[in-house]
Amino acid sequence: MLLYEKILFMFTSLVNTILNIFGQIGYGGVVFLMAIESSALPFPSEIVIPPAAYLAATGHFNIFLVILAGTLGSLIGALVNYFLAYYLGRPVIYRLASGRFARFIGISPEKIKRAEDLFLAKGRSTTFFGRLFPVIRQLISLPAGFAKMPLGSFIFYTTIGSGI
Repeated sequence: MLLYEKILFMFTSLVNTILNIFGQIGYGGVVFLMAIESSALPFPSEIVIPPAAYLAATGHFNIFLVILAGTLGSLIGALVNYFLAYYLGRPVIYRLASGRFARFIGISPEKIKRAEDLFLAKGRSTTFFGRLFPVIRQLISLPAGFAKMPLGSFIFYTTIGSGI
């Protein structure tokens, strides 16, 4: 077997394994994984949605339920960050972001400050637009919580941005 055949075989095996896992975890797994992605943990949505969408294209999932599950999961994760910032406040969140674990998962006070500055400069629309960009999407809920953005507005903008 040639090298490219071995690589193709390994890649195909990996893809099939991922698809089998998604087939087993179903929509609840999509919600759970997207909630992780939208919280502070570094778990890219690009690992969750494409396999679920592929399974929808092959008839194993319903695409509308995939979108609903992904959006719901994103909202749940965003609400976790929002309430942490809302109730713990800026000093505690910045202190947590300075810790070793936060640095390990790619969070830093500088990244939180950047998300907060963006939120303060551009207003509430950043809750919507921030959901569209990697890294910022996980952190944009924090300044919304710091600023005590009304929960209804936060849910509305987060849901629309996450759904897209």
